Amino acid sequence: MKTIGLLLGAVLVVYASYRLYRDVALSAGLENALQNGAILLDVRTPKEYEVGHIAGSVNVSLGSLREKFKELDSAKTYITYCSHGLRSAKAESILKERGFLHVLNGGAMTDLQKEIDALKTSK
Repeated sequence: MKTIGLLLGAVLVVYASYRLYRDVALSAGLENALQNGAILLDVRTPKEYEVGHIAGSVNVSLGSLREKFKELDSAKTYITYCSHGLRSAKAESILKERGFLHVLNGGAMTDLQKEIDALKTSK
């Protein structure tokens, strides 16, 4: 039982650290990236995208990204997002492995939408 508690504690620390890093890294570059034409890349399934998405985003599901990355412009900046942040982190990693230098993990769609809305209202 103690081992399970330690394992859950470790997972919680890793997750909290990731969220803090993601929030700081994204917040630092989000406004600049959007002002410079960053592309919002929704990596959820097409059905999820149909139900709702951030306006102006492009849908390339994580499952097809390994093939379709060739259709993306590696010189552009991409902000990946999904429903909870796990697929967007994987998509960020895949793109960077394939030579994309300007990729930000936007995390969960609802969180990213709130940050975009906050940027719009602060102007």
